[in-house]
Amino acid sequence: MQYEHLIEVNDPLNPLIDLLSREQLWRGLVLRAEQPELFVLGLDECVIHHRTDALLERELHYGQAVVKDRVLFEPLQQVRYETAATDQHAGGTLTMAIEEPSQTRLFVRFSYATTLPENSDAEALRYSEFVKSAYREADIDTVRRIREYAQSGRLD
Repeated sequence: MQYEHLIEVNDPLNPLIDLLSREQLWRGLVLRAEQPELFVLGLDECVIHHRTDALLERELHYGQAVVKDRVLFEPLQQVRYETAATDQHAGGTLTMAIEEPSQTRLFVRFSYATTLPENSDAEALRYSEFVKSAYREADIDTVRRIREYAQSGRLD
């Protein structure tokens, strides 16, 4: 299954929100990778096994389920999560890419590629739409939390 959507971070026409800098947004995306329990509902623990400036190798614990992944960083551009398929997880990739079409406009493009099949079976289609909706809601929440952390000064 392939799924992609765009979330606007800065809307210069909305006076009710503070504009985030690209750097604040980047630090928020890195925070999500390093401390996912702040962002991911149901995550009990994240163990980082290996870390470099460009890579994290992690183990995520959701109750009895354990998911291993790699997080690749392209500074100020994108964060890419790579998860192998297991009995407990469909596996795939998630890329969060920063897009800045102008100085005051800032977006995050969320791109998913999973091992879940895409076919025309009605039940599979309903499940696929449910998963896409869950992804979108989680991504909206990610941007909301990044905004909260920026407003508190945590991303400066």
